[in-house]
Amino acid sequence: MWEYTDKVKKHFLDPKNVGEIENPDASADVGNISCGDALHLTLKIDKKTNIILDAKFKTFGCGSAIASSSVLTELIIGKTVEEAKKITNQDIVNQLGSLPKEKIHCSVMGQEALEKALAQYLNEDIPEEHTHDTGQIICKCFGITDSKIARLVTDHDLHTVAQVTNYCKAGGACTQCVSQIEDIIHQVHAEQQHNKPHKKPMTNVQKIMKIQQVIETEIRPKLESDGGDIELVDLIGNEVFVSLRGNCSGCRLAEFTLKDVVEQKLKEMVDKDIFVKEIKP
Repeated sequence: MWEYTDKVKKHFLDPKNVGEIENPDASADVGNISCGDALHLTLKIDKKTNIILDAKFKTFGCGSAIASSSVLTELIIGKTVEEAKKITNQDIVNQLGSLPKEKIHCSVMGQEALEKALAQYLNEDIPEEHTHDTGQIICKCFGITDSKIARLVTDHDLHTVAQVTNYCKAGGACTQCVSQIEDIIHQVHAEQQHNKPHKKPMTNVQKIMKIQQVIETEIRPKLESDGGDIELVDLIGNEVFVSLRGNCSGCRLAEFTLKDVVEQKLKEMVDKDIFVKEIKP
């Protein structure tokens, strides 16, 4: 059983700005009634200031879809078009408190409707993923294309079919498209890894200086607060040799200090392959 926040329940039971603006300055339709959720969004915009004066919606779907659409209209009324363009599905989720992961696609539908409506108003190209004739339909149950799945994987760093399903429903019905979705996920991340700039490794001197800096600013102050201290002794490859001083020397929690405090901080801020070893006096 899914759990919903009070905010979700409130916007479902008493949704705001339901309806349709006559002669709107911008409008958008996303989703598909025959495949599940659908949203019709209309906007009234001051053409001199580009401020969104009013927003109304009609939604066919579940309570989360209604709540997401309702809170979307509240988020954008009073904002300029440029400000509204920055609103993401995560802003909708945050405004609602949270959404069950299986209902994230409702917030994504709201973001896509907003993007499409604003693109129409600005006479910009409508994002390809909002058109039904772009790309190959992978999920026939919900009419989701490969280009939309790839965009969602990229934008939200999705790594599993279940995550893709939560964001767009693809793969959530007959499951015949699961292997194709897995292929898209793999392809997107392979391309990202290929295009990722290779970071030039630090020289030994640079690494020692960086380790010393982290010890001085991040590690030593924590140890000194408990009467302890630490000194960098040597660096061989990725093995960092240190000496614990003061109350830390011989302490029964010394191993915890080395691994969970010193090593963890150096992995985080210097090199994930670092290992810390203690040199006892």
